[in-house]
Amino acid sequence: MINRARGQRSRNLKIVATGATPPGRRVASQQNGSNCKIPLRELHDIARCVDARPGHPLVDVNENANLYAYERSVKAGFDAIVPCLKKISALQHETDFEVQAQQIARQELGFELPADLLADAWIDQLDMKRLFAWSVFEVYRRFSDEVFTFDPLNTIDEPAFNEFLQDCGFHILDVSPCADGRLAHVIRYVLRLPYKAVRRKSYAGALFDIEDSLEKWVETELFRFREGKPNTADEPTRYLKTAVYHFSSVDPEHEGCAAHGSNTELAAQAGVDRLMAFKQAIENTHCCGASIDCLLIGLDTDTDAIRMHVSGEKESINISQYIDALEVYSATRDLPAQTAEQWIHDFVSQSSTTMSEGMTRFVTRLLINNLSQIDYVRRYYGEHYSDIGHAERFIGAGIGFEEVQLRNLTYFAYMYTVEEAAADLDVGIKIFTRLNISHGLPAPVIIRYDYHGNVPGARDRAVARCYRVADALKDRYPDLCEQGLLHTLLAVRNITTGDCIEILHSSVNAQVAQEAH
Repeated sequence: MINRARGQRSRNLKIVATGATPPGRRVASQQNGSNCKIPLRELHDIARCVDARPGHPLVDVNENANLYAYERSVKAGFDAIVPCLKKISALQHETDFEVQAQQIARQELGFELPADLLADAWIDQLDMKRLFAWSVFEVYRRFSDEVFTFDPLNTIDEPAFNEFLQDCGFHILDVSPCADGRLAHVIRYVLRLPYKAVRRKSYAGALFDIEDSLEKWVETELFRFREGKPNTADEPTRYLKTAVYHFSSVDPEHEGCAAHGSNTELAAQAGVDRLMAFKQAIENTHCCGASIDCLLIGLDTDTDAIRMHVSGEKESINISQYIDALEVYSATRDLPAQTAEQWIHDFVSQSSTTMSEGMTRFVTRLLINNLSQIDYVRRYYGEHYSDIGHAERFIGAGIGFEEVQLRNLTYFAYMYTVEEAAADLDVGIKIFTRLNISHGLPAPVIIRYDYHGNVPGARDRAVARCYRVADALKDRYPDLCEQGLLHTLLAVRNITTGDCIEILHSSVNAQVAQEAH
């Protein structure tokens, strides 16, 4: 076990930091007909050639290149909006403004802008707030449609992972990361897991809803009894609940978890307390024979390296003791692949004398997976990400968004009602006050509720919930809404059929939204 006192590094392992600056070429999205400055195939070649130096022997270089190409193609679509609108704004009093504006939009964004938002520019001025919000919503819709149509990140063998999980003694992995957008990629990128096989619900400060998790536990156990899914109830496997807190190694006093005042110890302890409370809730409600396993993970949002807080079956989680993936990376970088894998397993095993072999294998797997992400950041971004702070593109409120597996794309606010998630929403608005509102741009909020189409009335309830939340947002942030500094897009999705999202309404303009979609 690596012992820590107030975040100090142990001195028996030397950390070697390597990396390369990202390529200087500008890329754009190649999704759904949008114009692409560099073809996606060439983008993959660029990613593979950024750093030809050998990295860690356990790193999947090809997957890193594919993930980087995907990340850049998606984010380029959002990042092209402001430069495009600046060009259009400069032309708004030209005689053929509308023609020029649409030509620029097609070239830069890959789609046209609503005609009625451009038509009256000669009378007064363009409503850039509405144009910005509409563009963000349209890029999101196209990105989401591509995920549900082509599933570009579904490249991991999900059945094999489920089999491995059960071999480790677990029948489900339930992960609650912080709602901070810098953790939105924790499943598919940081931990390199199949995102469809993992339950993910994000909460500010990783303070997950115990009652919600308890309902999921009951649902999972009922499926095991009634349908034998994911395995039968007589199998000696357990429910694995994981909380993911975060911290910043570059600026720990300011860029850590806002919900805990950028105090890493408080964030970690809060995660432990919530995990233990959940475990106690299950044992109190369903007798002592019903229990779960808990795992606490810390994520450095600057380097994407993780800390694994491990404990035995009868041990509580100690926030001062953890395995640091950066140190594992350095200690095993010069070893042959098979030797490095065995070293990591033995190191994890020695960290706790009472940890089960299954948990040892699972923690080992996560650490090995994270080595690829450490290498990913170093190769494509340098020593750490340049955007160590918030850089989210929109707020996602409601239930859903499984397609969002990219860092700093979305701030999550999972909720059934605004009242129960008021704190999460307030944090999100605070973030976007700095990112957008202070610059005169609105905070784009996508309200979405997924539903099971085989349940009678489920769609109607999801639709009603969308409108209730939208009305509640107007009541909670009336000044922002009146000034055009908060816009909403309402959507639902049938997860039974796996359809794309269905757009219901946009505050930009109901008629515009209907015509566009």
